[in-house]
Order: sequence, then structure tokens, then C-alpha cells
Amino acid sequence: MSEVKVTLIKSHIGQPERVKNRLLGLGLTKREKTVTLQDTPEVRGMINKVAHLVRVEE
Repeated sequence: MSEVKVTLIKSHIGQPERVKNRLLGLGLTKREKTVTLQDTPEVRGMINKVAHLVRVEE
């Protein structure tokens, strides 16, 4: 299975609660934190919802 690296580049402050929950679901708690996740449709869906706050590397 392939993996994807996701980095939080903007803060979640001022964002709606559901955006904060998606970031927590991805494991992103602080700015500039990078996590490696399995590339699944569920993860891709969460990434698409917070695409304006994260950077994705294949």
C-alpha cells in the first residue's frame, strides 16, 4: 500500500470545529508537523477538506 506525507502549514486557529476535528483525525496538532499515512480513500477525503491548510507529498 502506498503512503502519503502530510504537513500542516497553516494554523487551525479561527477555523470551524469540523476542520479542527479533521486535522486531529489526520494526526496534525501543531504547525510544521509531518505525518505519514496510508493512502486510503478516507484519508484522501479528509485531506481534500483541509487542503488549504496542508501540504501533501506522494
